[in-house]
Amino acid sequence: MSWLSTISIWIIPSFLFIILMTATWKRVPTYEAFTDGAKEGVQLSLSIIPYLVGMLVSIKVFRESGAMGFFIDLLHPLLSFFYIPTEILPLALIRPLSGTGALGMTSDLIATYGPDSFIGRLASTMQGSTDTTFYVLTVYFGAVGIKKMGDSLKVGLSADVIGIIASILIVRLVFL
Repeated sequence: MSWLSTISIWIIPSFLFIILMTATWKRVPTYEAFTDGAKEGVQLSLSIIPYLVGMLVSIKVFRESGAMGFFIDLLHPLLSFFYIPTEILPLALIRPLSGTGALGMTSDLIATYGPDSFIGRLASTMQGSTDTTFYVLTVYFGAVGIKKMGDSLKVGLSADVIGIIASILIVRLVFL
């Protein structure tokens, strides 16, 4: 196992060394290229800040206004009919909005119900089967200036719904 540790320690520095040697061999001004890339990264970071702030404020308003609680209470009879625990609904709602928020909810569900419980397994599976659709659209599309993202939003949210349904079905089939 020590050879695997040695490889893992040296793989990234070796990769960087190969890049630098290749750039030097091709006579690319490596330091200038690095600083130009860093400058573009800073400009990109500054350009996506308004999109990030808008998304984070929207998430906070949705949670703190009571809209999430209302939505959960509204869907409780339907979820109970299909034997879906209502504890998982906030994760399903937040996951397309915020990866960090969803990870926090998943951690809380696992801490509360245990990693081997139905809810813990469902939360973990749902976390891995869905994506942060609004985050991806906001940050990446905003970074490159794409304004029309309606079709991408539909496809992303459809994939999230399918991931949530598949998570529920698979965890139910495998673990119950």
